[in-house]
Amino acid sequence: MSSRPTANVHPDGTLIIVSGPSGAGKTSLITRAREELRRFGIDLHFSVSHTTREPRAGENEGVEYYFVERPEFEAMVGRGEFLEWAHVHGHRYGTSFREVQARLERDEDVIVDIDVQGARQIADNALLKPRSLSIFVFPPSFEELDRRIRRRGLNTEDQIEQRLRKASDEIGGRDIYDYVIINDDFELAAECLKAAILSKKLKSNAALDALREMATRFKEEHSGRTAPGSR
Repeated sequence: MSSRPTANVHPDGTLIIVSGPSGAGKTSLITRAREELRRFGIDLHFSVSHTTREPRAGENEGVEYYFVERPEFEAMVGRGEFLEWAHVHGHRYGTSFREVQARLERDEDVIVDIDVQGARQIADNALLKPRSLSIFVFPPSFEELDRRIRRRGLNTEDQIEQRLRKASDEIGGRDIYDYVIINDDFELAAECLKAAILSKKLKSNAALDALREMATRFKEEHSGRTAPGSR
């Protein structure tokens, strides 16, 4: 597989939204897609969310999340510091407006893992919607989702039931997404995520500008070859 940058796609400030129920496999799919697309010079900057929940074993500040107390989170909401935020499983999660907007303005591509509530907020944002790609990830069945959540060993029985109920509700919000990926085969699902991202990039203004520049260069080179006295 090639490891050099490709002329087919360029960073252009695309916001890639990946969401779906807890246990759908979003984090693993995002990690795989970022790793493999980086081989082609496509760097997707992951936006770390803020949350009011406690860190789990192995989680680090600023890596998985920014962990804040609820009063601080509410103050950030009041100051308009979140691009989107939502109540999820009894906690609050939010995406920093400053971090994402700064990267988009520098034409850097950003990928976020957010709740359906947050995805809907961005879908309603007239400025962000045109430059956004939204992808909904779901497991092949509720039985499989139940199995995956239990296998992680992070939740009580009540919390598992809460997540399953929420997953059922989230299916009704899939109409806001550009693509839906059923994660029944991880390797294939990862390829689908990469394909969706590349599809968006190929339709971007940056890609079209590069094509126009290439067409102009080809015409100039061809004209030089066919000019009188050229060989």
